[in-house]
Amino acid sequence: MQWSEVCKSYSDQWLVIEALQAHTTPDSHRHLEEVAVIERCDSGSDAMMSYRNLHQQYPTREFYFVHTSREKLDIRERQWIGIRRDNDLSVLLQAIGRGSHGPHLRGRGTPG
Repeated sequence: MQWSEVCKSYSDQWLVIEALQAHTTPDSHRHLEEVAVIERCDSGSDAMMSYRNLHQQYPTREFYFVHTSREKLDIRERQWIGIRRDNDLSVLLQAIGRGSHGPHLRGRGTPG
């Protein structure tokens, strides 16, 4: 599905999605051409926890937690410098507190 189709089918909901086809632009934006809805969630924190569990089970797959009120996904890749611990949720917990519809975070365990 494309994001616009997901928004129509799952209006005003928190979701965990997986990128099936995607690419990164030269300015570090992640463009998702094709996504699959993995799970519907009651809240942003539920979506984040589901994302975390899926990422731990399948670290090579590209999951995101998102809210369908967004017309477009604004996903920016970050270059990780130093040691990153997958079990450290401090960054995710801080991010979920920002804005009414949470962050869009890259779901893979490796940068790039």
